[in-house]
Amino acid sequence: MTQGFRLAAATGLHKGDRPYQQDQVMVMSHPRVAGCVLGVVADGMGGRSGGRKASDQVLMTARQLFARYQPGRDDPQAVLRQILEDSHMVIKLTAVSSEQEPHSTLAAFLMNPKGDCAWIHAGDSRIYHFRDGLLVKRTRDHSYVQVLIDRGQITEAEANIHPQGNILLGCLGMATTPPPVDPHYIEKLEPGDLLMACSDGLWHYFSVEEMASVLYSHPPRDAAEILVGEARRRARGTGDNISIAVLKLDALPPSA
Repeated sequence: MTQGFRLAAATGLHKGDRPYQQDQVMVMSHPRVAGCVLGVVADGMGGRSGGRKASDQVLMTARQLFARYQPGRDDPQAVLRQILEDSHMVIKLTAVSSEQEPHSTLAAFLMNPKGDCAWIHAGDSRIYHFRDGLLVKRTRDHSYVQVLIDRGQITEAEANIHPQGNILLGCLGMATTPPPVDPHYIEKLEPGDLLMACSDGLWHYFSVEEMASVLYSHPPRDAAEILVGEARRRARGTGDNISIAVLKLDALPPSA
């Protein structure tokens, strides 16, 4: 007996209390191969135009490379790394015409039709992998406060209110520092698994347990709306841009 799954996906985007939107997000099905999905979150930085240009470049690069990707032949980790490296170079080139040096985070996952999956990230946008409501793994932020956590100097809760919590040690577009290459491979996603990529404007306001409860109590579209709305409420007028991408594998009845 084998048990199949169906894919359910959703995205959410909100400018929060900022005067302009610098986040970008997408979940994209492969143009030729059913069951192959790419999810991307990019949190841009660099003034009114610079940050938006940076996150736009990430999504444009991701779309172009994913359209050329051939599942079963190409390595998903290699295409994700190319998205990261090409986006980094293009963002650096746009810096010439920006009033501030543009940067962007990246959190991207790629699922193949047979259920194997890879992800890559740079900065403090995160990817969470849940299984039946429990956290399996999440990305580790490339940030100053993450280093303090790793050293045992502060807790996760203290990092959330640290005055230097927004300092990134690695992201796309930095002039002198190449972006961190931090890939992860999942041999097989199963029914009941869920991937969520999001910017710090969302994860900052929730515990892992709170996120899992919402994600497994509602369809992805409703869950994304609830999480964005609650993040807005908890921000109390000081919220950052918010972006979220959710991909859930729902079980189908077993077949012989």
